[in-house]
Amino acid sequence: MTQKQAIQLFEERKVRTVWDDKAQKWYCSIIDVVAVLTDSPDPKRYWSVLKTRIKKEAGYEGTTICSTLKMPAADGKMRMTDVADTEQLFRLVQSIPSPKAEPFKLWLASLGRERLEEIDDPEIGIDRMLEYYHRKGYSESWINQRLKSIEVRKELTDELERRGVKKGQEYATLTDIITQGWSGMTTRQYKQYKGLKTESLRDNMTNLELVLNMLAEATTTEISKEKKPRTNAANRAVAAQGGRIAGNTRREIEAQTGKKIVSRLTAGQALSVKKNERIESGKEDE
Repeated sequence: MTQKQAIQLFEERKVRTVWDDKAQKWYCSIIDVVAVLTDSPDPKRYWSVLKTRIKKEAGYEGTTICSTLKMPAADGKMRMTDVADTEQLFRLVQSIPSPKAEPFKLWLASLGRERLEEIDDPEIGIDRMLEYYHRKGYSESWINQRLKSIEVRKELTDELERRGVKKGQEYATLTDIITQGWSGMTTRQYKQYKGLKTESLRDNMTNLELVLNMLAEATTTEISKEKKPRTNAANRAVAAQGGRIAGNTRREIEAQTGKKIVSRLTAGQALSVKKNERIESGKEDE
C-alpha cells in the first residue's frame, strides 16, 4: 500500500486519515470519528464497547468492521489504530446516535471525491491548501514560504528515492538528522518544545524557521546529487552536512540579531501576537 498520511478537518475537529493509492480510497481513524460524533471524554472506550456490540449483534468479523494501520498518536509516535474506509464508516455512523451524523456523511462523501480531483489536477489540491491556510489566518508571506517548503521537501524525497532510501523509518531518521543539524533538536524534541502533539511541525514554524529548514533540506539535496551516496551511512553523513550548514547560518543570524530563531510559538500563538500588535498600532480596522 502506498500511503499518504493527512489530518482532515470536520467542523474544525481533526480526523487522522491515510490515502491508499492502490485502492484509491481514504481510511479514517475510527477513534477520531467517534470523538467527533459523540464528544465522548473517552472515545477509545466508546469504540471498544461499540465494536463488541456490533460484532455480537451483526456477526461481523473484525476485518469487516475495520482494519488497522499505523497513524501518528498524541505522543508523536506511529501506533496501530483501528481505521475504516468510507463504506465501512457509513455503516458505523448508523450505530452512533449523533446530530452530526448527516453532515458527517456528506463530509465523508466529499473526501474521496476531492482526493481523486487532486490526482487528476494537482492545482486543485494547491488551491484547497491555500484556502485552508487563508482560513486559518496565516499571512501571505508565510503561505508563500510554506508552499516553497513543500516543493523543497519533494525535491529532497525524490533525491532520496534515487539513492535507494526506503520510505518510512529511514526517511524519518534522515529528517531527524537534518532537523537536529540546523535546530539543535530532533523532530520529536522540536514538537515537544512547541507543545505540539499530532499537529504538523512545519505548519507551526515561523518564517525564519521555515527558511532555515528549507535551506537544510535543499543543501542536503544538492550535496547528495554531487556525492551520490550508496549506503544508509553515507546518506546520513550527507544529511548531517546539510543540517550543519543551515545550523551555522542560524547561529550567525542569532549572533547578529541577538534573538533566538527556534521559537516555542505555535501558529495560533504567532497569529495572536501579530493580531495584538496590529490592535496596539491601530491598524486592525484598516
